[in-house]
Amino acid sequence: MTIHEFPKDFLWGGATAANQFEGGFLTEGRGLSTNDFVTAGTKSAGRKISIKFADDLTELIDVESSIPEEAVGYIDDSIYYPSHKATGFYHNYKEDIRLLGEMGFKAFRMSISWTRIFPKGGIEGEIPNEEGLIFYEKVFQECMKYGIKPIVTLYHFENPVYLADNYNGWAGKETIECYMRYVKLVMTRYKHLVTYWIPINEINVLRGYARLGVRDTSASTRYQALHHLFIANARTNKLAQEISSDFKVGCMLALSGIYPEDCKPENVFGALEFRRRALFFADVMIRGYYPSYAGSMLEELGAIIETTPEELALIKAYPSQFLAFSYYRTTVYNTDLPQKVDTGGQLGSENPYLTKSPWGWPIDPIGLRYVLNELYDRYQAPLFIVENGLGMNDTVEVDGTINDDYRINYLRSHIKELMKAVTIDGVDLIGYTTWGPIDLISSGTGEMNKRYGFIYVDLNNQGIGTLKRIKKKSYYWYKKLINTNGKDIN
Repeated sequence: MTIHEFPKDFLWGGATAANQFEGGFLTEGRGLSTNDFVTAGTKSAGRKISIKFADDLTELIDVESSIPEEAVGYIDDSIYYPSHKATGFYHNYKEDIRLLGEMGFKAFRMSISWTRIFPKGGIEGEIPNEEGLIFYEKVFQECMKYGIKPIVTLYHFENPVYLADNYNGWAGKETIECYMRYVKLVMTRYKHLVTYWIPINEINVLRGYARLGVRDTSASTRYQALHHLFIANARTNKLAQEISSDFKVGCMLALSGIYPEDCKPENVFGALEFRRRALFFADVMIRGYYPSYAGSMLEELGAIIETTPEELALIKAYPSQFLAFSYYRTTVYNTDLPQKVDTGGQLGSENPYLTKSPWGWPIDPIGLRYVLNELYDRYQAPLFIVENGLGMNDTVEVDGTINDDYRINYLRSHIKELMKAVTIDGVDLIGYTTWGPIDLISSGTGEMNKRYGFIYVDLNNQGIGTLKRIKKKSYYWYKKLINTNGKDIN
């Protein structure tokens, strides 16, 4: 029977990440993270990592480059690192959560900064940082005050520097053990405050030193590290069951959609193969095993990895309970043109039927319904849209208002399509959290001008501003939408 409205317990809200939103660099015992070395960028120029050699020479290298063996990450005081201040949630969390509470948020997706809990990542014998634990406890308590459920990501694009430099990040099995000490501590500490957990953010786009903690970029190193993340994911699922029967733990991927450019067989099958490069990760974590095509895929990539029967049995025994994903755009596959994967998902040829954002991302609301059906048909597991939104350069008018009708139109069109997926197609959807409900730093470019929020933050691309919060027009629109559980969408 067709349902004509959202479930009463549907989780409306927004999503953030500590390295883009929190700030509080090295504050109250926080240790160094690999993301702390990443500079700002622009639409046209990519972000860099600052490194230092033994002879004190310094260099800026591409954010996804290998780190030379004799070099280490380095903080240059003359360079602006956006994550160090971000948009100041660390010092402003009470006001920020109050603003979200006033909107009627049911859920707030956020991440814990691993090095705020264990400055070295949780090496054997390391004492946890109590000030960091207290900070997140206060944040979760503040969420409860407004009836907001925290959706907590445990690993979101930042690896403890100590683990990266001593164990080659996730390429070393030692990192799994350190991560599990961290996970056990926070899950136990916050079991009465948090129900929903996401062990790893966008696992299918993790690469390089900043996001994966690995010092080289070879396919073998990357996929060995990702295999170790599969193990950590399964162990987290197992641990969660032991700590609380109320816990819900899901995997998370960047899964914007893909179409073949035309009915040319090479393009149709090429699009399928390209899509499997992303779905491979969900296949392992939801289905519990490496899919049949994994061997040929890894061989084509030149990736040689080591697994054990015990590791594969663990992954099989403890799959993820739900599939969370980000959706920003769709792309078109043409076998003759280059394809790439980034924070927005897979990106290939242009689609002449779609308009684009100023940052070149195609806008495709129907694509969201398509992806929801694709994923639900494939996995028959609950889905959760934990990132979706429009990055724009908002303007503060003379009277102090911000009339972001373009954001309202974008979100309205996408929500209408996800409503069809739920009410007509029968997709089991847990919730919808827009990306960056309060303006934050862009992960892809490090810019501040690429704004997603319902709430404006006074900060520019150079990190200058008062950090004052200002409600945009979309703030009131989304508040009305939430308060009517999606019925008043106009």
